[in-house]
Amino acid sequence: MKPTIFLRIASVLTVIHAILHTIGGVFGKPEPGAAAVAFAAMQSNHFFVFGLPRTYADFYRGLGLGITIFLTVEAIVFWQLGSLAKTHALRLRPILAAFVIAYLALAVNSWFYFFQGPVVVEILIALCLGMAIFTAKPTT
Repeated sequence: MKPTIFLRIASVLTVIHAILHTIGGVFGKPEPGAAAVAFAAMQSNHFFVFGLPRTYADFYRGLGLGITIFLTVEAIVFWQLGSLAKTHALRLRPILAAFVIAYLALAVNSWFYFFQGPVVVEILIALCLGMAIFTAKPTT
């Protein structure tokens, strides 16, 4: 297979990751019990940050949406890199290597602090990017 295909697959997986992160992580409802009590405490304790009233729930939602934004932009970048890979695949290797390292680090972070779903998707994205590096050939 060609690097373009692997980059397009990585792009689609990243869009899926962004959508599921947003639905389940950012806008998901906590389970009844301890999780609901903890989230209610995050919403009810207000404090000022740089003169603005905030809660930990605000930070939770804002950081979650920030991750959604970055995942969406990365999906767009992977798609665009797929187009560039048709003529400049070898030159993209350092950029792709940086993303491979980042996604592997993200998978480790997800393993320790979240759950297995994101770990699997992040490893699949890293593998697609790695395969795009491996299949990059000089243009003739």
